[in-house]
Amino acid sequence: MSAADISAGGSRRHAAVIGGGISGLAAALRLARAGVRVTLLESEGHVGGKLRTGEIAGMPVDLGAESVLARRPEAVELARAAGLGDLLRPPAATAMLWNRGELRPLPTGHTMGVPGDLAPLAASGILSADGLARVAQDAELPHTDPGEDVAIGAYIAERMGREVVDRLVEPLLGGVYAGDAYRISMRAAVPPLFEAARTHRSLGEGVRELQARAAARQQTGPVFLGIEGGIGRLPLAVADAVRAAGGEIRTHAPVTEIARTAGGGWLVELADETLAADAVVVATPAPAAARIVARACRAAGAGAAADALAGVEYASMALVTMAFRRSEVEGLLHGSGFLVPPVDGRKIKASTFSSNKWRWNADADPDLFVLRTSIGRYGDEGDLTRPDAELVAMSLKDLGDAVGLAAAPVESRVTRWDGGLPQYPVGHLARVARIREHVARLPGLEVCGAVYDGVGIPACVASAHRAADGLLATLAEGAGDGRGE
Repeated sequence: MSAADISAGGSRRHAAVIGGGISGLAAALRLARAGVRVTLLESEGHVGGKLRTGEIAGMPVDLGAESVLARRPEAVELARAAGLGDLLRPPAATAMLWNRGELRPLPTGHTMGVPGDLAPLAASGILSADGLARVAQDAELPHTDPGEDVAIGAYIAERMGREVVDRLVEPLLGGVYAGDAYRISMRAAVPPLFEAARTHRSLGEGVRELQARAAARQQTGPVFLGIEGGIGRLPLAVADAVRAAGGEIRTHAPVTEIARTAGGGWLVELADETLAADAVVVATPAPAAARIVARACRAAGAGAAADALAGVEYASMALVTMAFRRSEVEGLLHGSGFLVPPVDGRKIKASTFSSNKWRWNADADPDLFVLRTSIGRYGDEGDLTRPDAELVAMSLKDLGDAVGLAAAPVESRVTRWDGGLPQYPVGHLARVARIREHVARLPGLEVCGAVYDGVGIPACVASAHRAADGLLATLAEGAGDGRGE
């Protein structure tokens, strides 16, 4: 769509983007490069949301997500569009599972922990003999229809037993959603697996077909990619690209609410001013989005959108980043890190050996080694009330038990993500459809972010592009009618 399509009387249309996380930034860049005059409003003092870089012991580190899914194109393409070039492939490194007190390599031949091939699972030693026998029963059971939606843990437990859920599916799924596998929607969180469950007699058969399709598409490269200096550089680069395209980015600019004008435009209310716009993208977490859109939605008879947004639950977590003298951890930290099944009752949920995983991190100071742990997930957030020093001590205790680490860190840093990850329970997609159905009653308003189409960076970018494209279509239809002026 050209700039001429979204101008009226020679004046560029104006869109306000509320929220400066990666979703809001991606939407702003798409709009600005299409010729829209963009003002992005971020309540915090920085853009990027949960993508953030920092330092520990003078070394650059990611304080949020540290990689992007490589097998979806959106984040990779956004990074290139923002001038970051090709993303980094991590070195081949084994991921481990700290299971029943032993570190074991994660088996191959599975989709989000659901095995398609029993041989690697049996060789891994992760499941007991009884657990393996129960998984094998999946091939003999009659088909189980997942219906309109089903909790992924409940469905897999019915087909393959609880042990494979508790010891393999739960830690893998929890690493993405910080959630509970027995609540998370299979249809929303792992749609290919849901489709396989619908169309195949056994779940293992469906997983084997998914893997065969991936092989046919030659999806054999790395699952994840990184950025030199950290994924936290991505939002900063996108922000620079927005400015270069003529957009304005304002931080410390919390929005209280939005309202329609009589002419079909929008008023964006801030603490000390009102901004006029032709269109609005709300790219904030659900609680803030519910508050921002409530007045406008209720005035248009679309209050169900605000109500549905207000009902979204979130999980909180903390990341503990530590730097050690390399000489004191030599020989202890192998591979890229390990996941922890919650059923084992440990405090940490995972640990990433950043200096093994990312060359740029290791090269920043060859004498130091950086790793991080995560603590907290939905329904298990009590430890997050503890002071930073206690979270560090918890992490060191578990690392000592897992790998024999006895050294004290040179420096540690705790990053808390309170209400950081939206939960996708059974029925989540119906909730999202209801939100979008009611928001659609207000032309010129779009919503996007992690709550709608997936919590990963590529999914957030795709959600942003969907919202931006919706606004561009609306602005083109209204070009020349004088709205918002």
